[in-house]
Amino acid sequence: MSLTVPTDRVVVRTLVSLKLRLLANGLRRSPQRKAVYILGSVLGLLFTALVALGIALLHGHAGAPDAAVMLATALAVGWAALPLFLFSSDESADPTRLTMLPLRPAALLRGSLLAALIGPGPVLALVLLGGAGVAAAGGWASVPAAVLGVPLAVVTLVTLSRAVAAGNARLLSSRRGKDFAIFGGLLFAVLIQIGNLASQSVLGRPGHHLDLSPLKPFASVLRWIPPVSAIDASRTAADGSYTPAVLQLASTGVLLALLLRWWRGSLQQLMVTADSSTLIAARGVGRSPAARFFPEGRVGAVMQRHLRYAWREPRAKAAVFTSIGMTLVFCVLSVVQGWASVYVVTLAGVMLGLQMVNLFGMDGSAFWMVSATLATPADARSELRGRAYAVLSYAVPISLLLGLVLAVATGDWAGLAPALGLTLAALGTGVGLGALLSVLAPYAMPADSNPMRNAAPGQGGVVLLNSFGSLLGVALLTLPVGGVLAWLLIADLPAWPVLLLGPVYGAALATLGIRLAAARLLDRLPEILATAIER
Repeated sequence: MSLTVPTDRVVVRTLVSLKLRLLANGLRRSPQRKAVYILGSVLGLLFTALVALGIALLHGHAGAPDAAVMLATALAVGWAALPLFLFSSDESADPTRLTMLPLRPAALLRGSLLAALIGPGPVLALVLLGGAGVAAAGGWASVPAAVLGVPLAVVTLVTLSRAVAAGNARLLSSRRGKDFAIFGGLLFAVLIQIGNLASQSVLGRPGHHLDLSPLKPFASVLRWIPPVSAIDASRTAADGSYTPAVLQLASTGVLLALLLRWWRGSLQQLMVTADSSTLIAARGVGRSPAARFFPEGRVGAVMQRHLRYAWREPRAKAAVFTSIGMTLVFCVLSVVQGWASVYVVTLAGVMLGLQMVNLFGMDGSAFWMVSATLATPADARSELRGRAYAVLSYAVPISLLLGLVLAVATGDWAGLAPALGLTLAALGTGVGLGALLSVLAPYAMPADSNPMRNAAPGQGGVVLLNSFGSLLGVALLTLPVGGVLAWLLIADLPAWPVLLLGPVYGAALATLGIRLAAARLLDRLPEILATAIER
């Protein structure tokens, strides 16, 4: 049977049509989702236009070209990094969907590039870089450089994004790629927050004179790195340095050519290389060397299973690392903004202790295997104890480490002991309360490709009960330890006894919560199972 290979023109036209059809299908939803989609797009465009207008109004300011360079740098980093985090949510960015078709790499490259230039992303980049080009310009001589540099920079950013996605397509479509997306997304969010704090400290607070001079050392280096150099070419041309301006544009053109070559090579390799997921690798099965560190019996087995899920399941991993990331952001905020305190570590105990919330909802339909083995109250207690020990196995070391870091940053070594005591009290309280809520108020978690979706539709009320109710409950139940600590501090007495009181109090509440939850678990098994499989 002969296979007809489509012409290059047909391939390009088809890929562009597919991208337009994907955009059109995004509007063919329910009226509510369509309204949200349109409203979000309009608000995003308005916000981008305001940012572009704000930087364009800097035209004539001594530091305007430096601000334009920094904006272009931020866009370049974003376009290079976001495909690694949002790969699975953009169907048009995955070239592995076309590997079974008889397509030539050159035609596939041209069609993919034209399709990638269609959509809200390139439009927003064009608006922002247009504002940056206006800010960097300084006269009529800079107009040709800006007219060439802005579109060239946009095409280079789009090509950079797709080249990165194609070069890492096999990895990003695997489970490890999804794990990397979770870690990278959280890290990227933390870095954005740190960059925001740094920009506030550098540029000053609202109401103060705008000082862009701190940007000059960074911009003096970044303006020669493509594709940022294409935006700065208008400034260089305005200064009368036409040869450096041409070199800045040429360097971006060279980068574009290299990226296209890399992209084509990645596409060609994807077309002729077998997917490793289709290859079967024989692996030995045996007892894990780490198993000797776990308790014997059901408790140890449950611990191992829970930790394996927390490491392999994207949703569980997202929950754990989101809690750690939020705690780190607050720690950095406290240090940068000047209100640092070693007691900020208490937030780690609260957030990590609440990893016990909705234990069974994340199991999904696999919970029937757990429920089939729960025959006695002792089995129920062992199940909950094993999961609690698993949470504590990483929550306690992380809390201690963050406490030490905050003590070093603040120099408040005297407050480290009571802060850790309060943290361990909150951690134990969260474990006990989470066990109760897991039994009394479980909710289903959808098993889709988006690990940030944390509940099935129609269960918003139960999610709010678990989220805000658990936070309020931990705060109230930890008040006795907090009251003792406050009394010791007010009375100017040594506060180190809280380090002894906190763990004892937390362990007592954790034990009480697990026992109360275990007493209801056997009776609630049918309801929990029905909720867990509701996807």
